[in-house]
Amino acid sequence: MKLILDGDINVYYIQTLCMIFFPGEKFGEREKNAPATPELRLKLTRRANGMSAKATVKVGTEKATASRTLEFSPHYTEEKTAKMVCGAAVITACGELLGYRPSWGMLTGVRPSKVATDLLRHGVSKTRVKRILTSEYFVIPKKAALATDVALTEQRIIGTPEKRDCSVYISIPFCPTRCSYCSFVSYTSKKLLSLIPDYLVRLQKDIRETFATIRALGLKVKTVYIGGGTPTILSADQLRDLLSLITRETDVSALEEYTLEGGRADTITAEKLAVAREYGVTRTCVNPQSLCEEVLVNIGRCHSTDDFFRAYDVARKSGIADINTDLIVGLPGDTFKTFSKTFDQILGLRPENITVHTFCVKKAADILRQDSHVYSLRGGEAGKCVDYTQLKTQQEGYKPYYMYRQKNTVGNYENVGFSVEGHEAKYNIYMMEEVHSIFAAGAGAVTKLVDYKPQNGGNPVIERLFYPKYPYEYLRDESTAEKRARIETFYREHGLLEEEENP
Repeated sequence: MKLILDGDINVYYIQTLCMIFFPGEKFGEREKNAPATPELRLKLTRRANGMSAKATVKVGTEKATASRTLEFSPHYTEEKTAKMVCGAAVITACGELLGYRPSWGMLTGVRPSKVATDLLRHGVSKTRVKRILTSEYFVIPKKAALATDVALTEQRIIGTPEKRDCSVYISIPFCPTRCSYCSFVSYTSKKLLSLIPDYLVRLQKDIRETFATIRALGLKVKTVYIGGGTPTILSADQLRDLLSLITRETDVSALEEYTLEGGRADTITAEKLAVAREYGVTRTCVNPQSLCEEVLVNIGRCHSTDDFFRAYDVARKSGIADINTDLIVGLPGDTFKTFSKTFDQILGLRPENITVHTFCVKKAADILRQDSHVYSLRGGEAGKCVDYTQLKTQQEGYKPYYMYRQKNTVGNYENVGFSVEGHEAKYNIYMMEEVHSIFAAGAGAVTKLVDYKPQNGGNPVIERLFYPKYPYEYLRDESTAEKRARIETFYREHGLLEEEENP
């Protein structure tokens, strides 16, 4: 897609707005010169009392133009004012040309409830928050209500964060097979799976050092999350070694939540979940994605619906308190009829958590190489499916408790976690809302250091430390000491160490 920008404009923001209307578009030099490429001209002008923007979008011989003006406000920085006026102009012009209104308006970030959270934190009423989202951000009313409800739930659960709170994420980046829609760094070949024993030796070393750092800093671990990949690809004995180490390193009985992702039904056994329960795991995941056999074949899931029901029964009988199931709206071959049947069957099982994702087309996913036309602007029946999940969960006593969005989702829809009240997955909220540090170990894992400041009127200060993506690189990585030193420096620089609080 060709962008012609005039003024101090956030280019990345404009690109993400354009991708709402032109999913899958690219912005390189080759795309600029393609004969049929869409074109956007955008001019931003600073005036004495505000800013104005004019957008013209052109596709072939058709074009549409929109102009918007926004006065300066004490509630918005100049940068925010520029983004909003540009966003309004682009959304209006593109919407007029294509006859399409995106559900989330000009909100393009991962956290669509962030605007609602910020407004609520400044004392704006729930009703007024929804009105601002619809009138100033072009969010449709039902999504404005969803964002506000999620923000309120998150605020209730987060409360007032303590600066010594933290969580721990442990990465098991291996899967028995790779789903066609997946772009996560997970490894499936026989050669790479053979690395698991060596990987676990190195991982245990990093786990010990991670918890040693946490203890040295005087921090309190609130949640532990073992994710992947598919952690239950490990054998029962391997799981026992891993979980027993965590038990030695921290008091798991004091955790608010302890999650072991199961995910793939074909890796879940009674023996493995018995080990998990023995070592204090309180939450697990059994993720069918769909209960339509044809759809499962389409996406490369090597399990049947019967396998899922067997695995779910094993999880329920294990005594692990909370079970999550993941579903994906808009998968190739799925329809409203098949998806709604899937969702009704899941509701009948009464899992404590249901996470509904919208199919997201990732650049590295195999499905994009198989079918380059999987991008979808309006999403077909996906919107109807999303609405169905939100209506049915409400009827069945579930509430939305966390939400995030990704680029290139079918129909530009969201991912929402629903929960029985009192069983919300707290790690998901802490991670998404960035209220405390997340210490990570393992290939592809990211430690996110957080100095949480909203209670003082500021934005969180965040620093990320990355482990190598690939297991064979991770096995050669020698940056652990460097990471530990950087963590200690971060806590010292931000006045978060115990001795600095009590001199």
